[in-house]
Amino acid sequence: MKVSIIGTTGYGGVELLRILHQHPTFKIQSIHSTKDEIPIWEEYPHLYRLFDKKLEPIDAEQIANQSDIVFLATPSGISGQLASEFMNKNIKVIDLSGDLRLPAKDYVTWYKQEPVHESLISQAAYGLPEWNREMIKNSNLIANPGCFPTASLLSLAPVVKSDLIDPASIIIDAKSGVSGAGKSLSRNTSLSEANENFRVYKVNEHQHTPEIEQQLLQWNSDVQPVTFTTHLLPITRGIMTTTYVRLKEEQSTSQILELYREIYHQQPFIRIRPENTFPSIKEVAGSNYCDIGLHADSRTGRLTIISVIDNLMKGAAGQAVQNANIMSGLEETTGLDFVPMFP
Repeated sequence: MKVSIIGTTGYGGVELLRILHQHPTFKIQSIHSTKDEIPIWEEYPHLYRLFDKKLEPIDAEQIANQSDIVFLATPSGISGQLASEFMNKNIKVIDLSGDLRLPAKDYVTWYKQEPVHESLISQAAYGLPEWNREMIKNSNLIANPGCFPTASLLSLAPVVKSDLIDPASIIIDAKSGVSGAGKSLSRNTSLSEANENFRVYKVNEHQHTPEIEQQLLQWNSDVQPVTFTTHLLPITRGIMTTTYVRLKEEQSTSQILELYREIYHQQPFIRIRPENTFPSIKEVAGSNYCDIGLHADSRTGRLTIISVIDNLMKGAAGQAVQNANIMSGLEETTGLDFVPMFP
């Protein structure tokens, strides 16, 4: 199958190149950007003699005629418009931005940009494979989840869907590496500001907040607004979420772990850690895994859930390819069975 990538010069786009370069079924037909028509290795020298394709202009008609799938690795505010150009053409679209994840009114509030038409948003399947596989399989348009929502939702789903927690008690403390901010230059992500530092940002106003709440409400209509706080880690890639919830009734750690193992036992990219062991970011680096550990505190009645992902893999490009596999009738692990990079 032939695939095209738009937005190849961003971190999500180049991660798609890394995955698809060795994918046994998907062949990269073309790569596209608004930048000059140069070989991609001039933008990313690590691709020299590995990938010699040139960046091409964005022409939806041409891309749809030559490819089966297009990945939109473009910023919010751009992806939605591009997605609309591919509608009613014989091509599957996977959008890595936030443009198709929220109703138009919520998008305007949180993203501060003009939304795409509501009819387009309504066609998009939310691409969280572990919980939405059938819709993904039957859709031609995927809203790939955000990195923070992926880590948060996968860690919360079992206890939210099982109604084991106080629905007004959810607090998510999230940390991300600087690649989550993309390639754009900013003071906060510069080496001198980020190195040996730890910074909170977008307090109570991060654009991923409504995405998390929207999905939680689909699982349990009693869920109340969540407290979601994001921090910038002095590392390149990776996300850790530490989530605190109050249990409705006393449960032991082993009981809740058994619930998680039972729910996720057939999910190839979810790894539930044994009791009293907790994942770290480096243990999933470069892979499509989400590792989860948890502990129930009988003293406070709270459950602490820790999840880690690579924000560029399970949080973006890896999950996008996982969705593409499902849409194409392939085994969803195809081309994604990377062993995490360590140390």
